[in-house]
Amino acid sequence: MTMYSLGEFHRFAGAGQEFLYLVPSGGIVALDGMTSEILQQLEQAPLSGEDLIGRLSSDGYSSSEVEECIHELREVKAIRNGQKEYAKSEPLPESFPLQTIVLNVTNQCNLSCQYCYEFGEDKVATPEGKPKFMAWETAKSSVDYLFAESQGRKSVHITFFGGETLMNFPLLKQVVAYARTRALELKVNIDFSLTTNATLLSPTIIEYLAENAIGVTVSMDGPKEMQDKFRVFSNGRGSYDIIKPKVESLLARHRTRPIAARVTMTSGAMDVKKIYQHLKHELGFYEVGFAPVTTSPNRLYSINEPGMDSVLDQFCELADEYLEFALRGEHHGFSNVSDTLSELHQGVNKSLPCGAGLGMVGVGPSGDIAPCHRFVDSDQHVLGNVTTGMDKEKQSDFLTRGNIDTKYDCHECWARPLCAGGCHHEAFVRYGDTGHANLHYCDWIRGWTDKCLQVYGAIAAQNPSFLEHFSERKAS
Repeated sequence: MTMYSLGEFHRFAGAGQEFLYLVPSGGIVALDGMTSEILQQLEQAPLSGEDLIGRLSSDGYSSSEVEECIHELREVKAIRNGQKEYAKSEPLPESFPLQTIVLNVTNQCNLSCQYCYEFGEDKVATPEGKPKFMAWETAKSSVDYLFAESQGRKSVHITFFGGETLMNFPLLKQVVAYARTRALELKVNIDFSLTTNATLLSPTIIEYLAENAIGVTVSMDGPKEMQDKFRVFSNGRGSYDIIKPKVESLLARHRTRPIAARVTMTSGAMDVKKIYQHLKHELGFYEVGFAPVTTSPNRLYSINEPGMDSVLDQFCELADEYLEFALRGEHHGFSNVSDTLSELHQGVNKSLPCGAGLGMVGVGPSGDIAPCHRFVDSDQHVLGNVTTGMDKEKQSDFLTRGNIDTKYDCHECWARPLCAGGCHHEAFVRYGDTGHANLHYCDWIRGWTDKCLQVYGAIAAQNPSFLEHFSERKAS
C-alpha cells in the first residue's frame, strides 16, 4: 500500500492566501482548501490514498477530486511516498559560457576603510610584487578572454572594480572603446558598469559615464556620522563631505542608467532605516542595497548576533514599506527585497551561491583569474591567467567544494535553493574554506527569506502584474 507523507517545503502566507515554497524545485504554489486539508492531515502521520479520500470525503470532496489533488501534490513534490531523500542539485553542464568579467583595474585605493576585504585586517590578497595598475595589454587580453569564453552568449558584461576604480580611469575608457568594437564585430551585446567610492568623480568623468550609459554603484555607508566612522582617508579624515557634492552631481547628470548605492553594514552603521532614508530620499539614489561586512567575528566593526537581529527587524520594516509601494505599482528602491523577489519569481534553485568561477570571474592587474573580485590578487585562489586560460582542475575543485551537495549542514534547510550555503569569500574568512557553509548566518537568512516570501505572496495575491518587473530584471 502506498503511504504518503509530507515532502520538503516551507509554508507561508501573503495577504491571507496560503502558499508553499517547494524546496526541491524552488517553485511557489498557492494552496486551496483541499490541498491545505491534505497537508494538514499528513502533518499528523503518513496516510494512504484511501485514508486521505475517506477523511476528505467528510468535508464534501469527491474521490476523483482528492485523487487529482494528490497527483498534483506528488508532481510538485509537496508530498511523497517512501523515505525522505536529499534531492541532489542538477549537475553543471560541461560547457558553461562566461558572461561577466570583473576587471580590477587597480589594487590601489585613496581611502583606508578599516573593514576593507582587500586591504583590511582580514584581507586575502597578496599583492606584493604584482602590478598596482592594470596595463593596457592585460586589459585587452582580458576582453579577448571574455569574448572567447562567452561563445553562445547574446550579451556579455564588464564591471570595472578596484581598489578605487577611477584611479585608472584612462584604462577604463580604452577598454570600453575596444570592447564595443569587438562586440560589434561579433554581433554581441555588451554592457558596462563600475563601483566607486565617488571621491574622484569629476564633471568630465560624470559626463563620460552618462554619455556611455555605464552603470554606477557608489559604495557609501549613509549620512555623515556613519560614512565617516570607517570610510576614511589614510589620515583618518572622513570622506562624506568630499563625496556628497560629487554624488549629487552624478545623480543630476547621469540619467542613462539607474544609479545605486551599496552600503557595507558595520557596528558603526546599523541604522538601516536612517541610512536608506538618507541615500534614497535625501540624496536620490535609485536603489540602495545593504551587505553586512565580511569579516572575522572578533573585529570591532563586525556586527554581533543581537546586532544582526536588529538589522533583520529593520529589513522587515523596509520590506513592509516595499510591499505598500508594490501594491500601488510604484518603485521603492530597497534592492535587497528586489533581488530576492527576482530570484523567487524565476524559481531559482542554486547549486552554487553565485556565479563566481563559472559565469563570472575576477581579473587582477596581473591578469590572474580569480573566482570573483573578492579573491583577486590572492595567490591561494588563482584559477588561471587571461593569457593562458582557466586551469580546469582548479576551477573544478573550487566549484565542487562550493556546491550545495557537499555542504551537508545545508541539506535539511528549506532556504537552500536561494542561499546554497552562502558567500565563498565569507566562508573563507570565517572558516578558512571557500566551501564551508556560512553557519553563523543561517537563522538570519531563513528569517529574511520567509519575509520576502510573504511579500511575494501578497503581491501575487493583490497586484500580480507587478511581478512582471522581475522578468524584465532578469532580461536586463
